[in-house]
Amino acid sequence: MVYIFLANGFEDIEAIAPIDILRRAKVEVKTVGVGGKTIKSARGISVNTDVLPEDVDVTKADMIILPGGPGCTNLEANPIVMNALHYMNKNGKLIAAICAAPSILGKRGMLRGKRATCFPGYEDQCEGMICSDETVCVDDNIITAKGAGASLEFGYKLAEILCGKETADNVMQRMQFHDTDK
Repeated sequence: MVYIFLANGFEDIEAIAPIDILRRAKVEVKTVGVGGKTIKSARGISVNTDVLPEDVDVTKADMIILPGGPGCTNLEANPIVMNALHYMNKNGKLIAAICAAPSILGKRGMLRGKRATCFPGYEDQCEGMICSDETVCVDDNIITAKGAGASLEFGYKLAEILCGKETADNVMQRMQFHDTDK
């Protein structure tokens, strides 16, 4: 099970691209509405989420994903989200964050001594991070990505980690040439 936390102001493509790619890879992904069942993206698109934070069972989670955007502050202000991140990190479970979202991890010391990346300008909020120039960076249980332009590569890497390279390659191939997922 993968949970992606969406709060008002989330960056559209940073959430939707990974959801799309992972679901094509047959990964069970639940969108979590932090602040209500319907969440509005940074571009004003309303998304009806699958569950609320109190419905999340992190003991069954394989990964948590945090998109960036102005909604990061709303994610950070939610104690259930913060407790879920703490549980995942403490238990070595996968945490993926893109754009500004790695700063949420950095402020809690989760990036200390790890190679990671983030949207340029957020490095100072990523305490102890070993800055990587990679668009998508994996170090142990933490996967980070630079920003909106990295969303497809981020989604692909998450699919590769969860399902293997062959499955991730097949998904990307089908997306480019003959989509049979309709």
